[in-house]
Amino acid sequence: MSSPAPATAHRIVIVGGGAGGLPLATRLGDTLGRRGRATITLVDRYATHLWKPLLHEIAAGRMDADLHDVDYFLMAYWHHFRFRVGAVIGLDRTNRLLKLDAVHDDDGIEILPPDVVPYDTLVFAVGSVSNDFGIPGVAERATSLDTAADAERFHRRLVAASLRAEGRAARGESPTVRIVIIGAGATGVELAAEIRHCTRAFASYGLDRMHPERDIVITLLEAAPRILPPLPEKIATAATELLGRLDVAVCVGERVTAVDADGVHTAEGAVIPADLIVWAAGIKAPPVLARLDGLEVNRAHQLVVDTTLATTRDPDVFALGDCAACPWPEAPHAGALLPPRAQVAHQQATLLAKNLKARLAGKPLSAFHFTDFGSLVSLGELSAVGNLMGRLVGGNLFIQGLIARWMYASLYKMHQVSIHGALRVAIDTLSRVVRHRLEPRVKLH
Repeated sequence: MSSPAPATAHRIVIVGGGAGGLPLATRLGDTLGRRGRATITLVDRYATHLWKPLLHEIAAGRMDADLHDVDYFLMAYWHHFRFRVGAVIGLDRTNRLLKLDAVHDDDGIEILPPDVVPYDTLVFAVGSVSNDFGIPGVAERATSLDTAADAERFHRRLVAASLRAEGRAARGESPTVRIVIIGAGATGVELAAEIRHCTRAFASYGLDRMHPERDIVITLLEAAPRILPPLPEKIATAATELLGRLDVAVCVGERVTAVDADGVHTAEGAVIPADLIVWAAGIKAPPVLARLDGLEVNRAHQLVVDTTLATTRDPDVFALGDCAACPWPEAPHAGALLPPRAQVAHQQATLLAKNLKARLAGKPLSAFHFTDFGSLVSLGELSAVGNLMGRLVGGNLFIQGLIARWMYASLYKMHQVSIHGALRVAIDTLSRVVRHRLEPRVKLH
């Protein structure tokens, strides 16, 4: 049972409940919050959490978001922190007040008025959003996978396009559905493979007039010379071969210049017709971070932090994950920043939990050192490709196939353990194995 926090207890406010923010809130709640040494408040614009690397599976239809999201209010009850729903609109650093916008329901009716949340220590863990670089037509005609709502919206469009194609096939017309994915990073590659695997199952549910490989045309565009630019070339080569086996057209060196009713236009003068377009070509931190009472940000709106994760202009404000521009001293080239990866956010949350406890005790803060455990890219339910790094595997081990897919799935389990604990995750996993036999292979609504 939690000890009541004294009136003067240190107030720690965490903004964003993603891969870093929620584990940080649970760790601090289970230690400082439970013992009454501090009050921990998590703020998020949504009431539930979904691990962002799952969004491509939701978009393709292999996963139901409602069965995998986590309720923040329930997590707050279990882990001794408070939850406030609301979007950040400003900051008053002089008076240490975080400003929240009003909350409205789906019909636009106000649920909660604008409010302020007082803090002594503030942590931003708001992740990233898509960056369309101002390319004409992208915002209006392409779907980005920033949230579960985005993924579910694309899935509904995919199902609708497939149903229309089935109707055309019944009338003897062309049933072709053309899908263009712009950006061949991990999100784009994983989405292309997942769509192919899921649409193959459509015939089992009555959409049997279409031939998935022939009639659902998937094109993956990348401006760089190869797919998966941040990852080792061996991984990119293996992923390209696997995508070829899935009949996914991979076009590299194609920079998109516009998107309109005719399709996707490239700098080479090509026009690629498209019924569905996904933008997965770049990310940036949420623009609101550039309006936080003078905190330093870079061109991508990331909060500039030092190696302790404290912001450069205010020692009471910290940032982690994709929204933080954190130095990477161990990188091969000088001046590098840590990459926007889930394992970075997870490791930073672990360090920051220790640093905030040290801060309350008046002790010096430790610097963050990133340990790269490798990268894995999912290519469907039974395949993945990637590399494992570290002493356990003797440096750098390339893996692919079913073993890599199991390793990829284990990353999600590790995230669940960080917020639920091993026992709850074991029980949940067992129940999902039993329930899986009663669920359809893909979602068609």
